This record gives sequence, structure tokens and C-alpha cells, in this order.
Amino acid sequence: MTKRKNRLLTQLDPWLVVCAVLAFSIGLVAIASSTRSLGSARYIIVQAAAFCIGAALLFLIVRVDYDIFGQLGVYVYILSAIILVTVLFIGTGGEEVGTKGWIRIGPVGIQPAELAKIGFIISFAKHVDSVREDINRPLVVLTLFLHAGLLIGLVLLQPDAGTAFVFAVIFLGMMFIGGLSLKYFAAVGALVAVAAPLAWFFLFEEYQKNRILTFLNPELDPLGSGYHVIQSKIAIGSGGVLGLGLGQGIQTQNSYLPEKQTDFIFAVIGEEMGMWGCLLVLALLLVLIIRCFVISSQARDGFGELLSAGVGFMLIAHVFESVGMCLGLLPVTGIPLPFISYGGSNMLASLLALALVLSVHMRRKRIQF
Repeated sequence: MTKRKNRLLTQLDPWLVVCAVLAFSIGLVAIASSTRSLGSARYIIVQAAAFCIGAALLFLIVRVDYDIFGQLGVYVYILSAIILVTVLFIGTGGEEVGTKGWIRIGPVGIQPAELAKIGFIISFAKHVDSVREDINRPLVVLTLFLHAGLLIGLVLLQPDAGTAFVFAVIFLGMMFIGGLSLKYFAAVGALVAVAAPLAWFFLFEEYQKNRILTFLNPELDPLGSGYHVIQSKIAIGSGGVLGLGLGQGIQTQNSYLPEKQTDFIFAVIGEEMGMWGCLLVLALLLVLIIRCFVISSQARDGFGELLSAGVGFMLIAHVFESVGMCLGLLPVTGIPLPFISYGGSNMLASLLALALVLSVHMRRKRIQF
């Protein structure tokens, strides 16, 4: 048994492993540089500890056939819903913008929505796979919408529109991979178009409206809700091709750039490492995304295909949102850049997601001994 498990470990996909380690390394350097004025040691220790814990869990998970997680899909879904409900009652953090997405136990903070995304990918992949032949029946589509809708609704109640968007991208992506007819996607698009004005007047909080307005024109509130985007664009623009050098970024080191180690870490990289640093980070993340879909296409069964694709869509949503808001192309939503941004919860979730894809890759064929 030990020899068999060791042989499995030698079949880890090198592209996924190497790109994740390199992305983490670049992120750690950027975090260390951006937090010099805040005391870098604490941030480096927390981020490194999260990576080590996540890596240990990864090596445990890849030893387990991913099908076992599918068999536990119902329980995983229930647990995901429970932790999202719990955060509504005891959640803290970000009260200045009305969000309460963290559960803190002493000095340790956990963001349940990050872990719930992994639970959603597992449970939804199993659900879609089990109804794949009938996925275009209206009643089946309704049950799938309810499956995703409950978790998305709980995230919106925090409220956290950025993370809800990630859930929605995973949901739509996995439905597409599962074979849902394009007429349903057209219907969803029409529904969003009709619901958008209603959401603006009755659902969006004032700070969310301000983010959208200042996204369209940051100069409307340059010292308020438009400040983040303006400073981020200045930082990236001033970096040029080669960057100003680690520890030399004007926006970063003088704390003009807010949330520099988390939400706007890409702007730090742009300022201090330049265009080439940004391109390297994007290339590493792109390879991770591509490998997820390649492994999805090679999976031994439908559940593995959907599982890997779900992780791929999760990474797409995170990269699209995080980089887009730093460049001023999307509203500020507070979404971390996977493997790069400071944050233990996201690092753990990213490595757990990676473990699932690695497990699918390792078992794409029946191994003979």
C-alpha cells in the first residue's frame, strides 16, 4: 500500500506544482516588500504558515481517490451552508463597508466563504454528474439553480458581491461543461438585464453603488471610493517595464496604495517589478488555469471532469476580478489574487482546490501494479 501511494505521488502534475510554488514565492516577496512599514515578519510568517499547512493537506488529499469526496458531496454541501450561516451571526471584519465575512478565534481569522467555494465545487460537480443525461429538463435545472442559489444567497447576505460573483462563474461554467443548453444561458442573461435595475435600487448597499459609479469615473470621488483605483493605476503606471525595484515603490512604500498586501497586490507587483513582473504572474496563473481544463478533458469520469473544470472557473473568476479592479477595468470588490495575495484562508482554499485537480490527474487512468 505504501509503495502504491508513493508511486501515485510521483505522478503529481509538475506544471501545477511548479507554477503554484513560483506564484507563492513571488507573492511572498511582494508581501514582504509592501509591508515593510507595517512589520513584514508577521505577514511573512502567516503567509508561509498557511502555505505549509495547505501543502501538508494537499499531500494528504491527493492520496485519497477524489471519488470519495464525491460520495460525501451532500455532507460537504451541508457543512458549507452551515459555516456560511454561522458567519452571518458571529462574523466580523470590514464593518466600515458593511461586510462581516470573517470568524475570529483569538488572533486567528478564517473566511468561511473561501472554504465554502471548495465545498460547492465538490458537491455541485457530483450533482451535475448525477443528472447529466437529464440536465436540460426544467425541473432538473431548477434543482441545480437552488443548489447554487442557497450558497450564493448566503454570501450576498454578508454582503460580499465579489465572492458571490466567483460562485456564479463556477456555477455557470460547470453547467456549461455539464451540457446545459445555450437557451438557458440566454434566459439567464435576459433575467440579469431585467433584474439589474431592481438590484441597483433595492438590493445594492450605498458603498456598492459608489464602487460602481467610481469605477465608471474614479474622479467623481478621488479621496473616497475612487481613491483605491486611482492609486492602483498610478502605481502600475509608474512601474514601467522593469519596475522601480523592491522596496522602492512610491505608492506602495508611502502607503498611498490601500490594501496593498491583499486586494491590490497586483498593483504592488506592477510598481516594483514592472510590466515583466505582471506578465510573469499572469503567465503562471494562466498555466494553472489551462492545466485545470486539460486535466478536466483527460479525467476518467464525468465527476472528475467537472471537479477540475470547477477549479479552473474559480481561478478564472479570481484572476479576472482581482487584476481587473487593479487596472480600473472592474469595480473594486476585494477579491484576492490566488497564491499571490496575503491571506491564509484564500491560500488554504487555493491549495485544497489544487489538490482536487491533482487527484483527478493522478487517477486519469487505472494504475496497474
